[in-house]
Amino acid sequence: MHLHWSEERGQNAILFTTDEKRSDLVGEAYCLKVTPERVEICANAPSGHFYGVQTFLQLLPPEIYSSTTVDHVLWQVPCLEIFDAPKYGWRSFMLDSGRQFQSVDFIKRYLDLLAMLKLNVFHWHLTEGQGWRVQINRYPGLTQIGSRVAQGEEQQGYYSCEDIREIVAYAAERFIAVVPEIDVPGHCEAALIAYPELSCFAQPPESVMGFSPNLICAGKEENYQFLQQVLDEICALFPGDYVHLGGDEAPKDNWDKCPACQKKIKEEGLKDSNGLQRYFAKRLADYLRRKGKKAIFWEDVVLQDGEPLPDNVVVFWWNSRAHGDLAYRNALRRGHSVICGTNAYCYLNYPVAPWSQYDRSRTFDLKTTYEKNPSDLSDPDRLVLGMACCLWTDWHVRMHMIDQRVFPRIYSLADQMWRRGARRPFDVFYEILKSTYPRLKILGVDYGPAMAEEVPPGYQWE
Repeated sequence: MHLHWSEERGQNAILFTTDEKRSDLVGEAYCLKVTPERVEICANAPSGHFYGVQTFLQLLPPEIYSSTTVDHVLWQVPCLEIFDAPKYGWRSFMLDSGRQFQSVDFIKRYLDLLAMLKLNVFHWHLTEGQGWRVQINRYPGLTQIGSRVAQGEEQQGYYSCEDIREIVAYAAERFIAVVPEIDVPGHCEAALIAYPELSCFAQPPESVMGFSPNLICAGKEENYQFLQQVLDEICALFPGDYVHLGGDEAPKDNWDKCPACQKKIKEEGLKDSNGLQRYFAKRLADYLRRKGKKAIFWEDVVLQDGEPLPDNVVVFWWNSRAHGDLAYRNALRRGHSVICGTNAYCYLNYPVAPWSQYDRSRTFDLKTTYEKNPSDLSDPDRLVLGMACCLWTDWHVRMHMIDQRVFPRIYSLADQMWRRGARRPFDVFYEILKSTYPRLKILGVDYGPAMAEEVPPGYQWE
C-alpha cells in the first residue's frame, strides 16, 4: 500500500505531533507513521521532528532533492511505522579550514549534507600552521598576516565575525552545533608569524608546512592573557558548550631550551615539558570553565600520567594507528568524557587508493571502515559522548577534491553514529548505500569510489 499525494483538502496531510506520555520520545527520537490518509511525525523535541523529516525525504524519489521543478515523477512512499533514536548524542564531522580555506557557501553546502546524514556537530578546525582563519578584533594581525602565510592555491583567506555568525545561525537551523577549534600550543606557526613575541625566542617560524617545535611559549604569563582574550572573542562568536583547544603534535624541543618555560616548570613543581603542556591545558580549561564551557583536547594530553586535568575536559581519541586505545582507556580511567574518531578509520582524507603523500598504508575503503572501525564501540562506556569523522586538508586538498573523499564512505560512519544494535551484513548495507547515489547526483555531490577494487586505473583523486 502506498501514499499517493493529492491536492484535495484534508487528504494526505503531514502532521507534526508530540506525546509527552511517551518516555521513549526523548531528545532527538521520533516516530514516523505513514498511512493511506496521512504522514505523522511524533517527537517531543524540534530536533526529533527534524530528523523524522530527513527519514521521510529518504523514502521519497530522489528528485525530491532537486532545486528545480520535476515532472513525471510518482510521489509516493510505502505505508510504514518507524521508531528511531540515535545511539550517540554527539555525531560530528570535522573540516580542516586551517590548511586550506573554504568559502562560506561551501561550508553551508556541507552543513546541508551533514543534516541529511543526521550529524549534529560541525567541528571546525580554524587555526593551523598554514593559516589563522577566524577574525579576532583585539589581535588583527592574526588574520591580516596569519591568514596569508601559505602560498598555495586556496590557502589565503579568513572568516569574518559576520561570516561566522551567519554560519553558526545556518547550522543551528539544521540542529547542528558548531564547535570551533583553536589549536594550541602547536600547529600555531601562522599566529607566531603574526606575533613572534608569542614564541619562546621571539622569532617567527621559517616554515608553515608541517608541525614543528615552534610552539606558543608556555612560560610567558602574557601569553596566557593573549589566549584568554582570544577565547573571550571565540566564546562570544560560538554560543555552544564546547571549544576545542587542540593540544596535539607539540614537539618540546624549544620548551626544553626556553628559560621562561624552564622557570615555569620549576615554579609550578612540574616534572618536565610534558608536564608543562598539561599545566598549559589546565589553565585554559579552567578559564573556559569560568565561562561555562567545556574544553576538548586531542588525546595527546592523556597519553602520559601527570597533573590531573579539570573535569570539564573532553578527550578526543584520535591516534589509534600509533597508540591503539591507550588514550581511550586513560581518559576513562581519569573520568573524562570521550569522543571516538580515530585515524583508523574515521579520517576521510585518507583516500581509497594511494595519492600524494598517502601511501597504501594510509588508505581504506567503505568495507574497512564499516567492519573494522575501532571507534565503532558495541558497548560504549557511559563517558563516551559519541563518534566523529574528520576531513583534514593535508597536501592541498582543495574544495573540489573533498566530495570524492567524504562520499560515500561517510555513510558508514554516520550509520555507526546513529544506528543502535548489531550492524547489518556489509552486503546489505552496501546495496542500501548504492541506492543513495541518484540522490547524491541530484545534490551535485561528486562522490568517489567506495571500494578499493572499484577504483578505475588512473583514477585522479584531484
